[in-house]
Amino acid sequence: MNLFTAIIVYLLVWWVTFFAVLPWGNQPEGMPQPGHAPGAPANPRLGLKFLITCAIAAMIWGVIFILIKIDIIDFYDLADQMMKEDGQ
Repeated sequence: MNLFTAIIVYLLVWWVTFFAVLPWGNQPEGMPQPGHAPGAPANPRLGLKFLITCAIAAMIWGVIFILIKIDIIDFYDLADQMMKEDGQ
């Protein structure tokens, strides 16, 4: 895996993880102010969720990296199989 591919894979994993972590621990305000959405969280703690997302995404990326390095996942083989299925 080259550097560009590694960065792209990490970013994809990060975004998926971020959307999974985002709703954790959200509690709506008891009495929302006029103009605020009634379901908006009182304290979203985005900084903490950002750090948690980075840690989880790094662990998942590490597993993916290891699987690619020990040839359990081979993108070139997958691409060849897709081309054969398309008849090229």
